[in-house]
Amino acid sequence: MAILAENNGGGNFERELIPAGLQVARCYSMIEIGSVAETWEGQSKVSKKVRLSFELPNELRTFKPENGEQPMSISKTFTLSMHEKAGLRKFLENWRGKTFTEDEAKRFDVSNLLGAAGMITVTHTEKEGKTYSNIAAIAPVMKGMTCPDQFNSSKILSYDNFNFELFNELPKFLQDQMAATPEYGKIQAELAAKSRTVQPIKPQEDPRPNDTEDYSDLPF
Repeated sequence: MAILAENNGGGNFERELIPAGLQVARCYSMIEIGSVAETWEGQSKVSKKVRLSFELPNELRTFKPENGEQPMSISKTFTLSMHEKAGLRKFLENWRGKTFTEDEAKRFDVSNLLGAAGMITVTHTEKEGKTYSNIAAIAPVMKGMTCPDQFNSSKILSYDNFNFELFNELPKFLQDQMAATPEYGKIQAELAAKSRTVQPIKPQEDPRPNDTEDYSDLPF
């Protein structure tokens, strides 16, 4: 399946590129985008997508003076599949340094990635005259190295328990992508139906919505 890497840009401002090369990183965010229509090798299909974000604790920058130094971050979008040929599964196997058993791969909870550290390879690519930072590969943290403690709070946005407050904090391009999915449409339809069935308490009041091996060193 296709792996569509998202760039880390946004808005109309020039954003500093993340330095290319090997970076220690920690996963702090998992966003379930939903079912996205796409064309791959001339064929149209709909695939469920998930976006993983990593903070880079050794790349600190001051984005707002009042917040002080904060780690730069980078994200990558995957098809949400654990098929043996799926990009997400290959990425995770490289990350943990061990292949999944078929039982493990049957149903993997992506939220287990939150807080896990790794070594990512950042590359720069050009598109339409602009240069973007991308995650090209990942591996376990090298022996003898440590990843600093997590700076950002862990974030998970899932349609099973949708958080509109977190949704409103996302970049607009990501909000727009999610808003076009049937999963988001279903949530909106359920909210609309709920508001229609709630009745006011009084006519003058507004309605109110009533194996035996030790794998303990693996990151996940």
